[in-house]
Amino acid sequence: MRQTRVALAVAGLGAALAGPASARPAEPVQAARYTDDGRLLLPEDYREWVFLGSGLGMTYGPLGAARAFPAQFDNVFVLPEAHRAFLEAGRWPDGTVFLLEVRYAASHGSINRDGHFQTDLSGLEAHVIDGRRFEERSRFFDFQVQGGRPGPSARPLSRDAGCLACHTKSAAVETTFVQFYPTLLEVAERKGTLRRDFAALAPSPVRLYHTLVGRGWPDAKRASTTPAPRTQGPRS
Repeated sequence: MRQTRVALAVAGLGAALAGPASARPAEPVQAARYTDDGRLLLPEDYREWVFLGSGLGMTYGPLGAARAFPAQFDNVFVLPEAHRAFLEAGRWPDGTVFLLEVRYAASHGSINRDGHFQTDLSGLEAHVIDGRRFEERSRFFDFQVQGGRPGPSARPLSRDAGCLACHTKSAAVETTFVQFYPTLLEVAERKGTLRRDFAALAPSPVRLYHTLVGRGWPDAKRASTTPAPRTQGPRS
């Protein structure tokens, strides 16, 4: 019995030293493939990956100013293995790949008379997180699109392009805009992996109503005056 208690005490000490599961790095995943000169090869099955969300006309920075009108749809997909790792730990493992797909929007077609639907591909970008390959861990790639079809590989964007600086400054978790993916935002809140300086999104009317009913006006007032994040956009 004494040996059992000692063993349990040692195991408990080890767990305490290791910290919570969210603090331990997730196991790396592997999906990105590159040419010999460092171009990212297009994952042709990316539309079978986990769909994180879509935005319409969400803009920021120079790219946003250039395409602010007419509005376009942004669709974000992530490697399934990386998504599973995030659900477990609240962080992205090395090897994570996001694909940001930009599509034109139309408002009148077939039976539709209002609202917007997606049409042809306008742009395709990738965000790769991999500290084993990149000193800054995150790197961004641009697939050139012609005639609605992306090229087979993408060149890495220059560090001066501004992507990394914006993601580093304004993302909710590491260099990713988790604030725009509600289900992942809940995971990050539970796991405690949100950046300390992250400014929470203002609550939706529905959430504000339930806060008012369930917790009273003081909490609802505090929630309604929460400052919004310092950026806009559906980037990964």
